[in-house]
Amino acid sequence: MGDVAAKIKVMPNSPEVDLDELQDRLEEVLPEGAKIRGFERDDVAFGLVALLPTVIVPDGAGGTEAVEEAFSQVEDVESVNVENVGRL
Repeated sequence: MGDVAAKIKVMPNSPEVDLDELQDRLEEVLPEGAKIRGFERDDVAFGLVALLPTVIVPDGAGGTEAVEEAFSQVEDVESVNVENVGRL
């Protein structure tokens, strides 16, 4: 089995959220075996910016569910959605 790369859209709950701090908190809650390869930012509307981390997880670890659950528990996160997934 290989690894899976997933781009996950993390929507903060307001435009006032410090995105650098939010990135740090997302990195801190990663489940064991998962790693973030990089972050992109996407201007959504009215000053709201979504974070788009690319997360690498082992193929046999239940996919991205553990990462999605961990991200959704982070303070200031409104929603978490997988944008796309591919094998490495």
